[in-house]
Amino acid sequence: MRNMRAIVLLLLALLTGLAAAVYATGWVQRRAGIASNKVVVAAVDVQLGNRLNAQMLQTVDWPSGAMPPGAFTDPKLVQERVLRTAVLRGEPILEGKLAPVGTTGGLSAVIAEGKRAMTVRVNDVVGVAGFALPGNHVDVVVNAQQTVAKGDEPRQISKTVLEHVLVLAVAQEASRDETKPKVVNAVTLELSLEDAEKLDLARSVGTLSLVLRNQMDKKMVATKGMTKDELWGLKQPLQPVSTAPAATAKPQAARPRPAAVARASECVEVVHHAQRQVTCF
Repeated sequence: MRNMRAIVLLLLALLTGLAAAVYATGWVQRRAGIASNKVVVAAVDVQLGNRLNAQMLQTVDWPSGAMPPGAFTDPKLVQERVLRTAVLRGEPILEGKLAPVGTTGGLSAVIAEGKRAMTVRVNDVVGVAGFALPGNHVDVVVNAQQTVAKGDEPRQISKTVLEHVLVLAVAQEASRDETKPKVVNAVTLELSLEDAEKLDLARSVGTLSLVLRNQMDKKMVATKGMTKDELWGLKQPLQPVSTAPAATAKPQAARPRPAAVARASECVEVVHHAQRQVTCF
């Protein structure tokens, strides 16, 4: 009886092992049937602006049907190329992440075509308390004295002169992986040539401030600026146009207005003790 039980257990073990072997063989055959190619990936984390070398690269098997566009199959094709964006370990090296052939590296390699990099001096307040990090977008506000007409007193005004400007670097740091605020004394912005001229003029006529934007907000908003009078809710003072004695008559009687009053946009007439006063504004 005991021998029969041992024989049954032995047969079950053999059948289980045979089934496992058959399944493993089928799995290996299915894996072998999937076509794959070699793809160049990053062997380590690499920051933007760095030049790639052999130690930073490796190749891995990649399904042929899922090859990413712009991928490379030979590490020699990307050696000495400069990265425009940071890549993580195991991430494919794509043509769109590389600067043009011949780029020497550094910050100039990450500037978009047709753009310029310009550095402005900031402090812990102007620099949005250090939260304006590389990769963020900011608006630039200038506070200056404005003269509306010749002979008028200049008025203080704050005006947004640039919107949705990319921060390329803070101080000498261009890494976009940092999330902690850094209080620095300079910020480098990516601008068009026209915007660079505007920023250069703005910093010469007044003081600049950076306004941090939401990363997904790309909407442009045109503003007329803010003056002191508008800030405090003040209106322009009423200025009297003319004051002349009026003949004794009932206040309700209609009277012709002087020519100066007729030219005004809106006037108020007050009759008090036979004296008439017209104020226009």
